Amino acid sequence: MIFKYNLKTALRGLEANKSRSSLTILGIVIGITAIMMVMSLGEGAQNLILSQIQTIGSKTIAILPGRQPKGIMDSLGTMFGDSLKERDVEALKKKSNVPNLAKIMPLVFGSASATYQNESYRLTIFGVDDLVVKIYDLEIENGDFFTGEDVKGRADVVVIGSKVKEELFGSSEAIGQKIKSKGRSLRVVGVLKKKGSGSMVNFDDAVFIPYSTAQQYLFGIKYYHRIIVEADSENNVSRTVEDIKITLRNMHNITDPEKDDFYIETQEGMMSMVSTVTSALTLFLAAVAAISLLVGGVGIMNIMLVSVTERTREIGLRKAIGATEKNILTQFLLEAVLLTATGGFIGIVLGASLSFLTSLVLSKYANLEWVFVFPVLAAFLGLGVSAAVGLVFGLYPARKAAQKNPIEALRYE
Repeated sequence: MIFKYNLKTALRGLEANKSRSSLTILGIVIGITAIMMVMSLGEGAQNLILSQIQTIGSKTIAILPGRQPKGIMDSLGTMFGDSLKERDVEALKKKSNVPNLAKIMPLVFGSASATYQNESYRLTIFGVDDLVVKIYDLEIENGDFFTGEDVKGRADVVVIGSKVKEELFGSSEAIGQKIKSKGRSLRVVGVLKKKGSGSMVNFDDAVFIPYSTAQQYLFGIKYYHRIIVEADSENNVSRTVEDIKITLRNMHNITDPEKDDFYIETQEGMMSMVSTVTSALTLFLAAVAAISLLVGGVGIMNIMLVSVTERTREIGLRKAIGATEKNILTQFLLEAVLLTATGGFIGIVLGASLSFLTSLVLSKYANLEWVFVFPVLAAFLGLGVSAAVGLVFGLYPARKAAQKNPIEALRYE
């Protein structure tokens, strides 16, 4: 009964100062909203990236040039290394070296502009072979994909993504026409079905040509940017990775693994790395956003101190008619907790709503397969932290109110 009475008294006290109460909880609302948005969008981004990686296939292994990067700048430095050559591909193809290898495909890539008549469009060029269709599960809408013979003969043929077709040809027929890129005329032999992004690549915005053609005529290189390998089963991925390492070290005369001029990525490894990075980044941003909760807590303490001073006579009157220090302490603590808890609840609703709207915009206008995620942990954490902030920062003003002398309080003007 006493607690119920204190709760009613606290609610009446807050209701009597609606404007001040609303401004007091604003800092808490902003803090919880920021945390909710950061956690929700962080999980959404992580799910998007992981879903992109999963489209590669669990049996797919990527061999990249250069040393294993330790950070972003290292990744940029090794992206276009030249340590992977044709002889490496030939060595990996031998069953005696990598017995569990099912498919292998060299890969080169780069960005360039392509033109057709008066139309021009900047796109990504991938130099591949016909295995790319199976490895990345591509479908042809019109025409055909180029063949292994086209790769051997360095044919000037190209398969274009649906967006490229739309930008360069519009509603006109693309098959048999020629587009020009880097001074080379390429005959369109196929148009891909609309696929969107997958495996960290926007296939609709890309074109595919024989890697031999890309190497010699477009990029002028004699090495590969990647070698994509597929193991014969998921159970043999680890063994295949080890066989690849041994084979490439023998080819490159490397005896110390620390001096490897290549590194290997698997789906499992990439997913683990992405999860670690995105989780750490999300938690860091959430911690930064949580600073506003601290600011909000200080604001609540200041407002409560002002409230104690303004209500000195009320406190004296309550003590004079029998209220104990514990009653006064409980009342003012409840006011602080109610303020922060209300702010936390509003922040959760506002943060979830803004995150949902952001997800809709990203999925609709940015053409991303972004799924809204409601961060349950952040919601519970937000409510718990906001209540704790109310307790911590409301304790000092509440104790100050409880310790007031009733006679001096009644004399206060």
